[in-house]
Amino acid sequence: MLDPRERLVEVSDARVALVVSTYHGSVTGRLERGARAALAEARVRIEGIETVQVPGAFEIPFAARRAAVTGRFDAVVCLGCLIRGETFHFEVLAAAVAQGVMMAAAETGVPMTFGVLTTTTMEEALERAGDGSSNKGWEAAAAAVQLIAVTRRLARRSRRSRPSHPAPRPHRGRRT
Repeated sequence: MLDPRERLVEVSDARVALVVSTYHGSVTGRLERGARAALAEARVRIEGIETVQVPGAFEIPFAARRAAVTGRFDAVVCLGCLIRGETFHFEVLAAAVAQGVMMAAAETGVPMTFGVLTTTTMEEALERAGDGSSNKGWEAAAAAVQLIAVTRRLARRSRRSRPSHPAPRPHRGRRT
């Protein structure tokens, strides 16, 4: 978890997709506001943020992957809310969404963060979507900002360490 006392790195030119489930909208709307607050703190311009709404949490990985493959985004923040019911449905959905987001990030190489609440009650969900840096949407967006910075730093190091000319190929002919 990000220490909320630490200042977020500035990534003013970043482009971030917020994939937001509309199911339990009273919660996910608050998660989105928290995410936007973290991105504002990192100086991400408003025009660099795009919200993609999906009907439920199960659809988040699909939309996140589609957003990533456009090449338009430096990171994707996934926001949703699952509240435990009396059936096994909750566990199935929670596992599928987590696995789907992880697979989408691995397949595309675009950082994706998980701000999908899995709670027992609506009250718990609302508590985790409150104001300030304890909002799980804020935390997911702050993690995305950190991943954007890490990705950029690694890309710079990779360019610097690459030789300016191709390395010689080992001889593969017969040995005499």
